[in-house]
Amino acid sequence: MAKLDHKEPSMALYENILKLKTVDECRKFFEDLCTVSEARAMEQRFDVAVLLTQGKIYNDILGKTGASSATISRVSRMLSSGTGVLRGMTEQIAEEEKE
Repeated sequence: MAKLDHKEPSMALYENILKLKTVDECRKFFEDLCTVSEARAMEQRFDVAVLLTQGKIYNDILGKTGASSATISRVSRMLSSGTGVLRGMTEQIAEEEKE
């Protein structure tokens, strides 16, 4: 096995996530890889992103997710200045919910 360059991200994780076939398999993968708190933090951030995209206000988001105002603010920044992938996902979810 080749030595990993710790300065470059390993694509193996992302390539293998794409090979997972079901939601349950994906959940179990993250359960094995992450601590409970790490997995919950990612779930919470995603939920915050969806609610922000739906136009919910901070107090509503805090009440529904328990996220801190710092987390909500961080997710909001990622939605507006991140890569655009999270924004695209959450916009698609919002459109699906309108139908």
